[in-house]
Amino acid sequence: MFSLVKNSWTNVLLCIQMTVVASDSISPCSITGYSANCKGLNLDQVPPGLPASLESLDLSFNKLTAITNKDLAHLTQLRSLNLEFNNISLIEDEAFASNALLKELSVFNNSLTQVPSKLLEPLTRLRSLEMSNNLFASAALGEVFSTLRELELLSMGGPLLLNLSREDFLPLRWTPLKKFAIKSASSLQHYDPGTLSVLQTDQMWFDVALDQKPEILPLMLKDLAGKTFAILRFRNLFEFKYYTGSQDLFKGLRDIAARQLVIFRGKFNENLLRMALLNVQGSAVKDLGLVAIDFARSPDFVNDGLESSVTDLVLDNLLLQDISNPDILRFDWRFTWLSRVVRLTIRNVNFNYVPCDSWEEMRNAETVTIAGNRLTDEALYNQRCDYRSSMPKLRVLNANTNELASLRVLSALTAEWTALRELDVSHNKLGSTRESCTWKQNVTKLVMHHNMVDQVTFDCLPTTLLYLDMSYSNLDLLDTGYFRQATQLQVLLLSGNKIKFIPSGWESPNLLRLAVDGNSFGLIGEGSFSRMPRLVNLTAGNNPYHCTCDLHAFIQDTLGKGRLSITDWPGNYKCYHPEPLLEMTVAKYLPGRLVCDVRLVIAVSVVTTAAVAFLLVGLCHVFNVPWYLKAMYLILRAQYRARQEQGEAGRVYAYHAFISYSHSDAEWVRDHLLPCLENCDPPYRLCIHERDFQPGKWIIDNIIENIEDSRKVIFVLSRNFVNSEWCNYELYFAHQRAIGKSFNDVILVVKETIDPESLPSKYCKLKKMLSTKTYLEWPSEPKRQAFFWAQMRGVLGKATPTGEKAGGGGGGQPTDRVSMVELPLEVGDGKGEGEEDSTAAPAGQRQVVPPGANNDTEPESLLLHKVISYQAIPIEVV
Repeated sequence: MFSLVKNSWTNVLLCIQMTVVASDSISPCSITGYSANCKGLNLDQVPPGLPASLESLDLSFNKLTAITNKDLAHLTQLRSLNLEFNNISLIEDEAFASNALLKELSVFNNSLTQVPSKLLEPLTRLRSLEMSNNLFASAALGEVFSTLRELELLSMGGPLLLNLSREDFLPLRWTPLKKFAIKSASSLQHYDPGTLSVLQTDQMWFDVALDQKPEILPLMLKDLAGKTFAILRFRNLFEFKYYTGSQDLFKGLRDIAARQLVIFRGKFNENLLRMALLNVQGSAVKDLGLVAIDFARSPDFVNDGLESSVTDLVLDNLLLQDISNPDILRFDWRFTWLSRVVRLTIRNVNFNYVPCDSWEEMRNAETVTIAGNRLTDEALYNQRCDYRSSMPKLRVLNANTNELASLRVLSALTAEWTALRELDVSHNKLGSTRESCTWKQNVTKLVMHHNMVDQVTFDCLPTTLLYLDMSYSNLDLLDTGYFRQATQLQVLLLSGNKIKFIPSGWESPNLLRLAVDGNSFGLIGEGSFSRMPRLVNLTAGNNPYHCTCDLHAFIQDTLGKGRLSITDWPGNYKCYHPEPLLEMTVAKYLPGRLVCDVRLVIAVSVVTTAAVAFLLVGLCHVFNVPWYLKAMYLILRAQYRARQEQGEAGRVYAYHAFISYSHSDAEWVRDHLLPCLENCDPPYRLCIHERDFQPGKWIIDNIIENIEDSRKVIFVLSRNFVNSEWCNYELYFAHQRAIGKSFNDVILVVKETIDPESLPSKYCKLKKMLSTKTYLEWPSEPKRQAFFWAQMRGVLGKATPTGEKAGGGGGGQPTDRVSMVELPLEVGDGKGEGEEDSTAAPAGQRQVVPPGANNDTEPESLLLHKVISYQAIPIEVV
């Protein structure tokens, strides 16, 4: 507990100290924790004010010329010091006296003229010391190096080093290194045999040019005989000219147990390369790298047609990289040196043609990388080649960063490669055209990011894939049909495309990992990935999300269940819509339950609607709204009918009315109805069958013709009327006439009370009129009969002149014609013909108004107004 408290106070005091220092003198360096980055600031001295607690200090790429004893004295905790790429020519002997904890020191690429042995004495914990590329004239190491027992990495030498002596590296004879690197002048002049034999290291790096003394190389290799290296690396063996001698310079490679051999830069012709390969062929080297070498054939090289002497080069890995001349692939016009390579990488060699025999020779290759070249479809797939017996072991083909444009070509090329499992064709031009492809049922991994694919590309993909990467390929639409066929797909990467929406029916039963980040869709919901039951890893950030309830529900459901891991949550998820939420993280979008719970919204809506409905019903009941609505309906209907009748205003009728009555009621018609109407001034012209039917015609023809020639039809209703068959005909024809018109031309006069419900079913028309039309009832009291006639005249309207019917008799005074005209407004009413009174009985309701009722309490005009059916027609009271 005490130690924890002590450490806490130490950290607090340290922070206070750093703050005080920073406030006293502003350092140009970037200080983060215990590290200071002063790289590339054009400093000409170590900046003052650096915190004493620093453990790492980078002063590289500046203009320092000297390190004094005081510059680093206060940095007692320093572990790493980088002084690369300065112009330091002086480091005082006590410069590192206070830096005993220093483990990493680099003075690479400076101007030191002597190995700084004295100043290294305090640095007994030093593990890495980079001193190469200085102006050392000698490589001799002081005895102080024998005390650096923890030293693992040492690089030394420079462009002025011309000689290597036997005593130079003796202090290191007991120090097991992990890496030793030596650099010499452009041409090493002298080498003492045994100089390198004292070294013990896992990696040996030579930056030694032998243009003038190529015979030194066999001596150096001889000193390394019997040693084991993980890496043996030569740089710039021949820096300025090609070797043309006959001595086998690489003969000593056979005696060195080196796992990896790297030849970096330098000039090579076919003879020197053959020397190297033949010796590697007989050595323990399994990984060979030829990087950035300058290859050219000798001017006197002759292709003698013989088989290559390099036929047994057994390599696990062969790397050919950054070579400008593709002729190196067949330096002796043969590809036999590739025949026993397991993993072949040809990167940036700029070859644009693949001869047929090259495929035949690579029969042992399991992985072939031909990336970063200029290969086109025609160069890669030559239809004149026979691929049936080629590449029997090939499992991985990497052809990225070329100029391939056709998946069909790739499917044809690999059709016979039965062992092929993985194909990398990224950074090409694939997918822009619709093609038909035939793949073997073996390819399980396809990497084709950074192409130009579209929806039709899915038609040309193998359906056996487990892994598909189509990221950054300008894809905007998905073909869900492909994923239903590719049932084994487990990993799908679609990052950085332009996918506009996630299809609702997207089905992929075995998909485990999906990446759709950096696209253009904004809507996902709980059902978006419901048909991917095994999906456990989703990356979907950096999309323009619409922050809606569906998105919120998806996030909550996903995070709540924990089955699906969203790898880039929450930082990459931001709202782009609606505008008020722009740039807000989706994690902060928390809509209320009422907004997003559909069931709750429905319940609240139903309850609210029901309450409003009940309230409206109550208000309607209190304020009698149904009655007002029905009255308004009747008024509108009356206005409509009036407009219909106005359309027939110019028609000429022979009679004002046709009277339909039973023979038993004839006396009432002759004694009462006719005299009261035909003796008016002006008189009404009426039609009755006894007097006006034309002799010799059929009865039915007379009925139809006279009803059509009458402006109105008066039915005298009684029990005898109901029992009369001819009256029923007349009722029927009157009804047919009224079809499409108003019933305003039908006048019902009830001589005897009739219950509509008691009528037989065949009198449905009469039932309907009695139920929907206001009728006149004949009063038995004489004092009320005058009022009845006034009502009748009001219903018939003013007796206008009529046309004389040819061949017909008739009572009253004959006139020329009768026309349907609009009647004048009633005094004190304001309604014209065709307007319906708001007090009229609604349709479907029987209304009987006896004449003279309520004479003692209501004005006569109001009583008349109430009994008129459908129209308020002005009448003259007699």
